[in-house]
Amino acid sequence: METSNEKSTGALLHLSVFTQYFIPFGNFILPAIIWGARKSNSKFVDHHGKQALNFQLSILLYSLLLALIAIPIFIFTLFKNIPSRMYFNEDNFQLENFNLENITGIVFVAIMAVFLFCVLKMAEFFLVIYASIKAANGEYYKLPLTINFISTTEPNHTANQEPQIQAE
Repeated sequence: METSNEKSTGALLHLSVFTQYFIPFGNFILPAIIWGARKSNSKFVDHHGKQALNFQLSILLYSLLLALIAIPIFIFTLFKNIPSRMYFNEDNFQLENFNLENITGIVFVAIMAVFLFCVLKMAEFFLVIYASIKAANGEYYKLPLTINFISTTEPNHTANQEPQIQAE
């Protein structure tokens, strides 16, 4: 049975990722500090710390993959549809024969990239809150879509039992 301190720390680990909106990389820094300070005291806190960090690393990877797909397509579509008659005239940039009919690919890629990024961030927001509620209730929870960058042991028990780590 987890103590109320462990439950609070587990919930705080998940909620601390929201510092990303105030501190650059706060979603990695604060959970890593809390997890590093408390992981040796409790398997419950260790589990939730790893889950919080793994989830944030996974979200970062998914965002980077989205950018790696969207940005080259955007650049290719932009340069494909811009004529080569661009030049600087004194202090002004001039572009001749620009055709807006060929811009639909750019608009579509931009809208899809923004839409997928918004879906990813909304999913992150709600899943972090859900994981913190599970931690506050003393339950072991594995966030969906999480890649295990930091190895975790799967809990093989109910919320009222101690975790049993199996030797390999």
